[in-house]
Amino acid sequence: MTITDLPTTSFWRPGDDPGERQFAALGPVALERGGTLPDVTVAYETWGTLNAARDNAVLVEHALTGDSHVEGPPRAGHPTPGWWDGLIGPGRPLDTDRFFVVSSNVLGGCQGTTGPSSDASDGRPWGGRFPSVTIRDQVAVEALLADRLGITTWAGVLGGSMGGMRAIEWATSHPERVATCIVLASTAYATADQIAWCQPQLLAIRSDPAFHDGDYYEHGVVPSDGLGIARRIAHVTYRHEGELAERFGREAQAGEEPLDRGGRFAVESYLDHHAGKLGRRFDANSYLVLSEAMNSHDVGRGRGGVASALAAFEGRLVVAGVDTDRLYPERLSDEIAALRPGTTLRHIASRFGHDGFLIEIEQVGAIIREALADRT
Repeated sequence: MTITDLPTTSFWRPGDDPGERQFAALGPVALERGGTLPDVTVAYETWGTLNAARDNAVLVEHALTGDSHVEGPPRAGHPTPGWWDGLIGPGRPLDTDRFFVVSSNVLGGCQGTTGPSSDASDGRPWGGRFPSVTIRDQVAVEALLADRLGITTWAGVLGGSMGGMRAIEWATSHPERVATCIVLASTAYATADQIAWCQPQLLAIRSDPAFHDGDYYEHGVVPSDGLGIARRIAHVTYRHEGELAERFGREAQAGEEPLDRGGRFAVESYLDHHAGKLGRRFDANSYLVLSEAMNSHDVGRGRGGVASALAAFEGRLVVAGVDTDRLYPERLSDEIAALRPGTTLRHIASRFGHDGFLIEIEQVGAIIREALADRT
């Protein structure tokens, strides 16, 4: 069985319908922890037009299981709608009459950018041989893409969760290339709590008998059970306890008796649904690589601490936390604002927890409009 015969649609491969994706071959990329990835390719999408001055570009950074398809309906090549639908377009917060909007699939991902499911130089998928990458490596690749597109300075770089990690890393590793940085439901460094929640997810995938040390592509199987468990754990941290109580309480799933073996509570069915949904669109190896990249995140590493790193950024920094976020609590946004004088601090009110940065489009849109009001 070849990789194209695998019982999954979880990753994009050359020869698949590209949809709205464009591709940039960037060549070899040196990694922060040593070694080099040869022949890195980045998949990206764009909206709007780059102006003659090349100063109207905005970079949108996706979260852990996102990709370059920020906006747009499902279609060939894009089985799911844009993950931030409603923010990009004429008259919208990321107004394509003003801005040239770019979003790329992250290094280590599975939707067209070089990652574990991509072929190495020997023609075999990287699989378990794919090296560890950091948030800084991912931003370094995005900087190479910006160079390829002729973008010297971004009018704005923005993202939430893992996307917020890359946004604030842009502001600290390339401060001269970012005019405005917008960090939503994120942090300047991965906390002990975030790393702790991540560990059982990684173990779940690696403990799946179908994992085969990451080389499951060649065995014609996928570690779907392990990935599903990882997603269930993660999804609980993405939502707020009060929302789950209000939506599900102790209700049984329709037609099932949870006190009988095999019967489920409604909230268990909800988690099962999200586990299956992710398994149909995401690769387990990428989940591992990107989760560990998130664990690496610390803008202060080797820069004299967070405050010192943030001091290098002279542009506009806007941070916003979600009031019910238990994974990236608001205190982390407050801390960034306290450590970096002049930072604009905003808050997102939501009953949905961490996922509020994806769901509360009107509030997020207002923050973006305000932050980019005088750009271009």
